[in-house]
Amino acid sequence: MDDILFSRRRAERFAQLLDEANGARRHHVRSRVDGQLAPLVAVGQRLSVDPPAVEVDQDFRTGLRAMLLATAEREGMGTAPAASEPATTTARGRLLPAVTARRARARGAILVGIAAGAIAVSGISAASENAVPGDALYGMKRSTERAQLALASSDISRGQLFLDFARTRLGEAAKLRGDRIGYSAVLDDMDADTRQGVRLLTTAAVQRAESGSLDTLNSFVTSQRRAVSGLVDGSTRADRDRTQRSLHLLDSIRERSDELREAIACGLPVPSASDALGPDPSTCPGAR
Repeated sequence: MDDILFSRRRAERFAQLLDEANGARRHHVRSRVDGQLAPLVAVGQRLSVDPPAVEVDQDFRTGLRAMLLATAEREGMGTAPAASEPATTTARGRLLPAVTARRARARGAILVGIAAGAIAVSGISAASENAVPGDALYGMKRSTERAQLALASSDISRGQLFLDFARTRLGEAAKLRGDRIGYSAVLDDMDADTRQGVRLLTTAAVQRAESGSLDTLNSFVTSQRRAVSGLVDGSTRADRDRTQRSLHLLDSIRERSDELREAIACGLPVPSASDALGPDPSTCPGAR
């Protein structure tokens, strides 16, 4: 038991150090294992900046995909629960006590973590990585993303994940050009992921009075705007109009980031107003 507890504490400390290296607030308490974990943190940073290109054997991918599709059909995976089945009731129809509901959510989070580990080990992610809306494995792809969010250790990590998901939605949209409904729906999801990530990162920036999260945000906007602009060429008028809305959102995010950076620099208090992009700052005296 002592070994298990120690390993868990090492893992938690490693997550803290990795978050700090990526711009999160530093913890005042230091651990005696920090020196041992430092090389792993450096590797984690390099992997986040330049992830290795992993080639999956095509025969393995095809076989795994067929197996997963058969399992999904047999087990009814991906089917929505009946609307008349309340999630918070027992078999006798009684509402679960608040404590029981919390425990159920906690058990669910643990199961999500186990599922995420199983997904990574079995290669399901590799089989579903190219799935787009309408594919049988697309639900598995999105479930993997939810598992990643559940395991994230800070708002900054969750914010960065949401931005990664927005990049993924962009790749899906590129494959759906010409499908007006599907293309628009994927861009809606992309913009929703973008707003979620932006809100988490801008909130973290003003709470910590640090601009590191805003640097991450600006890098995302620069690369994402360039890629989204590439969708305009050769697209239909309807697709172009929808794409412009996403470009406008990215421009609004860059403007908000600049305003927050300015507010942090001149020491303005934490903004009381907030919207879909997070804190809405006042203008520094004498600015503009």
